[in-house]
Parts: sequence; C-alpha cells; structure tokens
Amino acid sequence: MEEADVDIVIVGAGILGINQLYRARQDGYSVRLLEQGDGVGGTWYWNRYPGCRFDSESYTYGYLFSAELWRDWEWSEEFAAQPETERYLNHVVDRFDLRDSIRFASLVVAADWDEESRTWTTRTEDGLVVRSTYLISTTGVLSVPLYPEAPGRETFAGEQYHTGRWPKAPVDVAGKRVAVIGTGSSGVQVAPLIADEAVSLTIYQRTPSWCTPLNNRPISAARQAELKGSFEKIRDALAVSFAGFLHERSDRKTFDDSKVLRWEFYETIWNSPGFAKMSSNYKDMLLDPKANKEWCEFLEEKIRGIVTDQSVADRLIPDHGYGALRPPFVAGFYEMFNKPNVELVSTRETPFVRVTPTGIETTDGAREFDFIVWATGFDFGTGAMLRMGIDGVDGLSLNEYWAEGPRTFLGLMCHRFPNFFFPGGPHGAAGNNPRYGGDQVDFVADLLNHAREHGNNRVEVPLADEEQWAETMANALRYTSFVEHGQYYGTNVPGKPRRFLLNPAGRPALLRLIAKTVESDYAGFLA
Repeated sequence: MEEADVDIVIVGAGILGINQLYRARQDGYSVRLLEQGDGVGGTWYWNRYPGCRFDSESYTYGYLFSAELWRDWEWSEEFAAQPETERYLNHVVDRFDLRDSIRFASLVVAADWDEESRTWTTRTEDGLVVRSTYLISTTGVLSVPLYPEAPGRETFAGEQYHTGRWPKAPVDVAGKRVAVIGTGSSGVQVAPLIADEAVSLTIYQRTPSWCTPLNNRPISAARQAELKGSFEKIRDALAVSFAGFLHERSDRKTFDDSKVLRWEFYETIWNSPGFAKMSSNYKDMLLDPKANKEWCEFLEEKIRGIVTDQSVADRLIPDHGYGALRPPFVAGFYEMFNKPNVELVSTRETPFVRVTPTGIETTDGAREFDFIVWATGFDFGTGAMLRMGIDGVDGLSLNEYWAEGPRTFLGLMCHRFPNFFFPGGPHGAAGNNPRYGGDQVDFVADLLNHAREHGNNRVEVPLADEEQWAETMANALRYTSFVEHGQYYGTNVPGKPRRFLLNPAGRPALLRLIAKTVESDYAGFLA
C-alpha cells in the first residue's frame, strides 16, 4: 500500500486552522496546511475594510492553549481592530514555528477519498497534489463573499470592493462619491469611517438592523496586569461558558421588575460591551415576544434620540424583533446620519434596478458614484467546502450529500466521509466562534490520537450519531430567535436549500455530546 505524503492536510489558515495545526504539530503528526491567501488570518486576513474589528472581547477570542502566549501578548483594546488581530495571528504562527508547515496561495480545487489506501488526495489550483491520511477543512463560515444579483455590476467604471475581499493596498475615498450596499455587520462598521472622508456617502439599505453601541475602550495598564494574572481563572470560565463569553448572565425575567427598574436596567445594558446586550439582558428577552418588544421600544427611543431627521429614523428602525437577525454592535453609525453628506436609500421603498457605468439606479432614479462598497454578506456555513470538490466513499460528492442542507455530527464530521473533519463548520457554533471551534479542534485532535494509539487509520462517524445531532438541532430550533431569512438560513444564496446553519442547541449540547462520545471510547468511529 502506498503511504501518504503527510499525516494531515489542513485547509485554511484562520483562527481554527492555526489552532488545529498547533495541536497536530504538538501531537507529532506531519502536516501540510494549504491557504488560499498569501498570509494567515482567514476572516481576519480578507476582511481588512476600515472599521473591521472584533465584537467579542479580544482576550476571549484569542487562543487559550498557552499561558505563555496569553501573558506575552497585550491586546490594546477590548475589541481589537483587524490589523491588530492579523498581527496577533502572525505572532502566534511565528512564536510556535508553524509557518514552515503552511503553503500560501494554494486554493484547493479537489479532494478525493480512496478506500483501498485509506487516504485523501488533495489538489490545488497551483498544481500541488498531496496525499494524506486525514483531511481537515478549517475554512470557516465566513469565507465566500456574496454579491447580490445586481445587473450591470461588471459595467461600473469606478472602484468597487466587497468588504470580504478588501485590498491590502490603501484605498482612498477622500473627495469621492461613495455607495455602501448593505447595513449588516460589515456595512455598519465601514460606513461611519467612509462618511468622515467621502464627499458624499449613500447607504443602500434593504433590511435595517437593531444596532447597539460596541462600547469599545483601550485596555489600561492595570487591566493588562489583571488579565495576565488571571489566565487560569479566565480560561476555566470560558471553558464552561454558555456561549463563550465572560458576561454575567441575568437570573431575572423582564417583568419581574417595575418599568422604572426595567428602563434603568436597559440603560445599563445599552452601555455594556458588545454581546452583553444579548447574554446579560433579561433571560427571557430573546424568547418572550412581549419582553423582546419592550427592549425594542427602548432601542427605538435611543435611535430617535440620536438621529435628528425622524423620517430617516423611521427607516432605520427594524420591523423584526431584536435577535431575529444578527444584531451588529457599532460606533458612530446612527450619528453618521446627522451629517449633511450622508443619505439613506431604502431599497424596500425604491427597489434596486441596476448598476450603471457611472453609478446605481433604483426606481426613483439614478445616482452617480466613484466608489461602491458591497457589504452584502457571505455564502455562510457551507460555501467554502462546497467549492472544494470533496468526494467521499464511492465517489459521493459532499455537494450531493448536502444537496438538501448540511448533515453533520457536532458540526465537524459527516457519515460517508471518513477521515474528514471540518471544525467551525455548519451546526457547530452560535456565539463566540473560537470557543466553540476550540472545543471541536480538541475533539478532533484527541480522536486522532485515540485512533493512533489503537492502531486504526480510518475514522468515520456512525450514521446514528449524525442523525442524533440532526435531531438535536431540529428539536432546539424552537429556542432560536433568528427568523428564516438571511445568511444563517442560506436564503441569501439563490438555489441554496433553506436550512438553519448555526447550532441552536448552543455550546452545552456540543460539550455534552463530545463528553458522551469520549466516554464511549469513540464507539463505532474506528475501523
């Protein structure tokens, strides 16, 4: 039997790819990591648009596998900006001498399982062919930028970029007429910075978002010392955190308090950092429609108090509940609309018609632009893997197996695709992604070590376990606040099956099933 070139091929040098590479090297495997870009970072490499930053606290997003790494890196802000995050990931790669295992500018175009040799053969666009015992895709859920169906987009004569493929070279919008398409997470980050430089900024909005303040701040020297001295405490707290945050969860329901106390509490939540708006709010806010409605009333008051033109404020107030779509956390977004050079266009009121060589036309006429920013999201969850040409047992393609939506175990394996893992994949997370993903990375590493110790080189999740996770996902759907609209359901991609792509059961369900599988000695997984 011909031997593999390496033990493990990893695809994607983002947060989880670097983590998986570190574990594999620590555990003594030969590894080749293939990365499409020419640098590490994944999401934090490609999304380098102005204003791009964490909305999970920096130190809760970074790696927890090394106390020394924790203590020798200092995050400058509670919510780090993209350049700092990219520097951090390069620091990690170099500190642990991982760079020589990474091949850059190497886009995977095919990966085939061979049952006889029990190996994967992976091919890249630049001509590499590599055989491995295991294939691990860490391509993430936000890897494939999506443009909307926009007739004439290719005819535009000015500059245009997607936020998910922002150029490394500096982009100058000073004195230019700029359009930003979309008011989701990236659109609301990039627009305020453009407004400060552009001669005019037009925001094209289909669906408004419930935006709340990020409340970022520098990390003081005293706070740095506190963080450095609390590594074990913070690591242990994050290891069991419901969604991967350090926020304190409220034990109260909304109407346990009087209205006066509720409004005082809402004010505290408004001024809290990032995702605390969700995780530290009243515990029934997301799932009790009456409670959710009142929180939205408070937010509407805030928006109307910031935006001076109430006709503009009318269009910025969503008609869905808080948490029905992914809520962004912002700095200066609503204030931006008080500037004379900023205009809001609702494509619900005046639908999009086409892009022209000189601008954008809607049903109320054409506007001319020099620069267009497409902040229009991603082919979420499955987009990257379904573009990799992955074929499993008997040549079954992953695209065929997932034709009606992804079928996974723990959001990281699937039946009929032996020795293939995808931490950070669909049905894996619903919170602070690196914390969920770290659980998955460790599960994969421990499983491979168990297989090696027992003389096995074929690992496949039993169909029953895959079906159990699917049932867990289906049963937990009633606990999610998300509506069946947008990238979390795949409805933003023409022809994509409507399936929820997050993990509605949360991290506790993931950890419980991981523990059950480990305690069973991975029963049924090894051959």
